[in-house]
Amino acid sequence: MKYTITLLLLLLLATLIPLHAANSTDPFTPYLDGKPPQITREILTPLAALSASDVPALAGKPNIIFIMSDDHAANAIGAYGGRLAKLNPTPTIDKLAKEGMLFENCFAANSICTPSRASILTGQYNHRNKVYDLDGTLEPACQYLPIGMKQAGYQTAMIGKWHLRAEPRPFDDYCVLPTLNPYFNPTFLVRGEKPWPGNTIKREGHTTDVILDLVLDWMKHKRDPRKPFFLMYHEKAPHDMFEFAPRYKDYLKDVEIPEPSSLWSQPGFGSIATRGHHDELLPYIGTSIGTRNSHFNYVKKFGFEALPTEEQRKRAAYNEYLKRYLRCVKGIDDSLAILFDYLRSAGLMENTVIIYTSDQGMMLGEHDYMDKRWMYEESERMPFIIRYPKTIKPGSRTDAIVENVDFAPLLLDIAGIKAPEVMQGRSFKAICETGREPVDWKHAAYYRYWMHMVHHDNPGNLGLRTKDYKLIFYYGMRRDDKMPRTPPGWELYDLKKDPQELVNVYDDPAYARVVSDLKKQLADRRRAIGDDGADYPQIEAVVKQYWDYDATARATAETLSHDFRVSKEAAVSSTGKANKAVP
Repeated sequence: MKYTITLLLLLLLATLIPLHAANSTDPFTPYLDGKPPQITREILTPLAALSASDVPALAGKPNIIFIMSDDHAANAIGAYGGRLAKLNPTPTIDKLAKEGMLFENCFAANSICTPSRASILTGQYNHRNKVYDLDGTLEPACQYLPIGMKQAGYQTAMIGKWHLRAEPRPFDDYCVLPTLNPYFNPTFLVRGEKPWPGNTIKREGHTTDVILDLVLDWMKHKRDPRKPFFLMYHEKAPHDMFEFAPRYKDYLKDVEIPEPSSLWSQPGFGSIATRGHHDELLPYIGTSIGTRNSHFNYVKKFGFEALPTEEQRKRAAYNEYLKRYLRCVKGIDDSLAILFDYLRSAGLMENTVIIYTSDQGMMLGEHDYMDKRWMYEESERMPFIIRYPKTIKPGSRTDAIVENVDFAPLLLDIAGIKAPEVMQGRSFKAICETGREPVDWKHAAYYRYWMHMVHHDNPGNLGLRTKDYKLIFYYGMRRDDKMPRTPPGWELYDLKKDPQELVNVYDDPAYARVVSDLKKQLADRRRAIGDDGADYPQIEAVVKQYWDYDATARATAETLSHDFRVSKEAAVSSTGKANKAVP
């Protein structure tokens, strides 16, 4: 009895004593030096020797596996019922959805790899965690999710794609890909004697297969069966350039991939911000499937320039793109089947919360676009499926709006602890378990993309997405303002009447009240989350200048459109070609 009481006191101390300083009140306040003090490890060390029966509080907690792919669009998952569902690309993920809950309205706050991952780890929007773009770094002291999971008594591991530059030090174990990593024979960064990132291991094979092997090895040989575990299993696929394992080369070989209508015609789509005045910027904004964009397009990339007509070239490029992409997706789905078989054989399936998601969506030819970054549905939407039969009804769906900033609070809530105040997101565990939204749940998702005209020629933008409408403002400038500005402009889409976002109704008088209401909501949301423009006042000045979008603002936008076209034509003329894109 005395021994049991001592153990429980140790658990209580491990929960209450801060991870960063003995006199602090918030265990999530960043460590002064980025390192958890030794006192925390000394307190937690005795717990490693306990059995599950000794620590009933830990034994009752579920394991958690957070599976995240890279650029896996929701409409490339059968369970989401998009145009690709008839190809049956994801039978394993579809089964997971049948056994759990599917979220129809899960959104990235910034649809690009590093910022999205930072939001997931911090529970914060990018203006707060300061990871604005692909050059962002998330220091160990700010990796709040694994810090919290350890506080909750979990063994933690991070395996696969990391993309946050700094060491994932708060995890007990990690084996992560460097920022630049190939699809075959990858090198991984691991903990070792040398300072980060000096310790590496190399594995032979396709990255999807190798990451699965590392996950299974950790599960079988490094997992402590006496503690609940939190595993982040992150795939590289299906990120471009879509190098699939050779065994999938014949998958979909003779299949014509279903096409979105907007690949070919969409006269009401976009605005001066995305098309230019009188469409003069169509060759320069948004990399394309067909040859519209001279900067980067898949006709050129995949070598279809010799085909006789633009229709043939574009169709061939689209099919090549989608087949390569879906072959990568097939590899992920097959890997998950192997993982789930292992979990069943090991008796872990029913006491493990399994989540499948992606860091963002992907444009798969919609609007003649590739890649992500856009606020349009296919890019902004993230798949999110969660399975835990003890509390989540199988086959359930919800249209509740959730954002990637909500993931960390959810995971901590599942682990039994409250999200710290530093997180801006909110747990949606109650929605998972009841299918109902709390009365005070959010009605919109906020979006902001900062990487103006980098890589895939996407203008900087921000906006708001409700269940019925999407409002987008393109402010069209870089944070350092060292790149030509594109014309600011507004877009509004009626998602109930126009779910494919084919017609911009911003200037339709019938939507004037909707525009006014959404602008108020957008302004209120920005104030609520602290995106007040103080970090980049030059951008905020543009937002204010074009907020009402009166005749003067429109005329100025037309001038900017002309100036941008002239600058691009001059650049092509001086070099003989457009600058090469970095996909």
